[in-house]
Amino acid sequence: MATVQLESILDLNTLEQYCSAIGAGTLLKSVVLFEQLMPEYVGSLVKANEVNDKDTLCAEAHKFKGAAGSVGLKRIQQFAQLLQHGEEASWEAEHNSWLAEIVKHASTDLQQLKEFLEAKA
Repeated sequence: MATVQLESILDLNTLEQYCSAIGAGTLLKSVVLFEQLMPEYVGSLVKANEVNDKDTLCAEAHKFKGAAGSVGLKRIQQFAQLLQHGEEASWEAEHNSWLAEIVKHASTDLQQLKEFLEAKA
């Protein structure tokens, strides 16, 4: 995958720093843990949205944003960042599309991250 495209998916700067500091193999262990938790994270977002629980949706998006950011998943972190701010004027009109982007890209972005780290390990 081209670096420009990868930069829209992954936080390459942070990942390079992590790899230098702790090694790609160690970071990959964190990514595997995130992978195990991701269905629960995404499921919580979807469930909160289905029952129109805005407070829970925003709180879960905040947690997911931090978890995604901690392993360098830039694109889904950015959508979670938008989703967590229920007070923003655009939230009501846009939150469903932001959530759809998270659901759409979470697994493929995670796979890109794993391939990136495996190539460095």
